[in-house]
Amino acid sequence: MNVKKAIGKKCWVIPDGYIPLITEYDKNNRSGYLSHECACILNAGGAAAAITLTIYFEKDEPIVIDDIVVDAERCWHLRMDELTRDGKPVIQRGVPYGLVINSDEPVVVQMSRLDTTQNNMAFLSTMAHGIDD
Repeated sequence: MNVKKAIGKKCWVIPDGYIPLITEYDKNNRSGYLSHECACILNAGGAAAAITLTIYFEKDEPIVIDDIVVDAERCWHLRMDELTRDGKPVIQRGVPYGLVINSDEPVVVQMSRLDTTQNNMAFLSTMAHGIDD
């Protein structure tokens, strides 16, 4: 087996998270797109990475999700609007949040946002801020 060298950091920070509310335009949008954010986690190394997400809010207590594994030499796209706990969304639309991603193996994290709340959809993508060990 050819074991790949892990690249990246073990801690990543995304301070600006926000999933727009569903607008009247969204309700009539026939493109099939819906506003969302996505954290892409790349594990280029040779060992699976155990991931812990800590989601911070302005008014509510943080929520920790610690049952995520990104297999070796794989990437995983985590749609933030699809995170649920007890059948309810973890992150409410229209509520600002911040995110810290911790991993037991070095990974690379990129955050993307699609805003479909108006006719001219907007897409942005940025690297998360990696923290040195």
